[in-house]
Amino acid sequence: MNTSDRPVAVIGAGPVGLITALGLVAHGVPVVVFEAGADLSSETRAGTVLTRTLEVLDRYDALGPVLEASLRLDEIGEVDRATGTSTGSVFLSALADETRFPFVVNVPQHELEPVLAEVLHERAPGALRMRHRLTDFVQHDDGVTLRLSTPDGIVGFEAAYVLGCDGGRSTVRERLGVRVEGHTLEQRYVLVDLVCDLDVGNPRDYPYLAYFGDREEWMVLVRQPHCWRFVFPLAPGRAEPSVEELRDKARHFVGEVDSLEVLGSNVYTVHHRVASSWRDGRVFLLGDAAHLITPMWALGLNTGVLDASNLPWRLAWVLRGWAAPELLDGYEAEQKPVAVHGSGAMAEAARAVMSRRSDSVAGWQDAMTRTLLGVRLGADWSMTRTGPLQVGDRAPDLRIFGLRGPVHLHELCRDTFLALHLTDARRRPFLPPDEPGLRQVVVSRWDAPHSGLRARAYFDPGDSVRERFGEVVVLLRPDAHIAHVEPWTATSWQSVQNRYLQEVRLAG
Repeated sequence: MNTSDRPVAVIGAGPVGLITALGLVAHGVPVVVFEAGADLSSETRAGTVLTRTLEVLDRYDALGPVLEASLRLDEIGEVDRATGTSTGSVFLSALADETRFPFVVNVPQHELEPVLAEVLHERAPGALRMRHRLTDFVQHDDGVTLRLSTPDGIVGFEAAYVLGCDGGRSTVRERLGVRVEGHTLEQRYVLVDLVCDLDVGNPRDYPYLAYFGDREEWMVLVRQPHCWRFVFPLAPGRAEPSVEELRDKARHFVGEVDSLEVLGSNVYTVHHRVASSWRDGRVFLLGDAAHLITPMWALGLNTGVLDASNLPWRLAWVLRGWAAPELLDGYEAEQKPVAVHGSGAMAEAARAVMSRRSDSVAGWQDAMTRTLLGVRLGADWSMTRTGPLQVGDRAPDLRIFGLRGPVHLHELCRDTFLALHLTDARRRPFLPPDEPGLRQVVVSRWDAPHSGLRARAYFDPGDSVRERFGEVVVLLRPDAHIAHVEPWTATSWQSVQNRYLQEVRLAG
């Protein structure tokens, strides 16, 4: 039950703002998105959506339309520019046992945003309000009063919370007086979309996402649904290339082709800058408003979606009265290290590989990292998966069987904490009744005999789940990260209850 009759206000209708809004709707939280512009962005910007983002979209019931608009790929290739030969690829099929989506997708941001906006319109008609520019806000004990400039003049709006998803020049961040710390590279990047036939008339066998490495002149080649995208560095002080120069640059990398048509281009500055604080009372920063990370290896948009995965369920738990307000403190504590150290370090590594200052290592570990599936949240945060699964890890999305057929772990914990008791269902272990926000189930390679336990037991042929976790009880959060794990005993149900109450800050 929502304990507030005020919606959450999301400022900014970019991908992070729209996905955050979809997350709130998925958790039953009323939301309004205010966008300053008359239209969604038409700029040539982000173009690759990583696996972890696909999982978030699936959790928020928005994946299908995004996949329809996208181009799927299971190989991230690296090519030596001087010789045109492959120097190795990351094959995302290595993740088939980890996720239902062992691939990433390419879709331009200006095509992604309308898809997300349409899904939001279907789920929450009228939630997106264009031409509403935030000018100021005032916080109160029980909400936030917004002032917005609209075609009809200045209007006020009462919100339960405000989420600033309004980009690198965030008005929300500016009004909070929050500093941005970090550095900006002298080198800029050029992004250009071109129509050229590399499939039939001038066939090339480049992966749909290919990194051409070189000490002097590297390039990223991205196959979009309707065109090819080229990204390359622009030396400090160099003027923005002309259309003819962009064509010549493309031919320099891919060779002669029948024709090249420039659809659009963008020159952008490369940052590694992070807000000093991501929260002030009832106001939060997400996405580029909180962290400006270089888009190398698709880290800009996708790092922002990690924010959109972390915060909505916390707000839902607090608004339902299932958690203390202190649960919201975990958002910045978990996400800021990922942006400052995790994605930032990955960006630096990407530039080193592209400029041939270091070598890339392909394999399962690299695939986990490059798709953001390896992010461990919490005090022991990490961007790579090593050793046994532990608290903070994203749980693998393993398949088990309910009474009516297959289901995956991430589906079971979409709007609840979920305790998996990995033990023998034949012994009928005691489980307490479900309670608000917490469900406890048994997962076993022995199908449960018909009894009171059967509706709460899942069949695990081959013990695949227990092989990954061990004979334990594991508590999953609504965002599929592990909140607790311990060896299973007959009283584990009580440990789980106590841990859940600590997690939602209702117990010391």
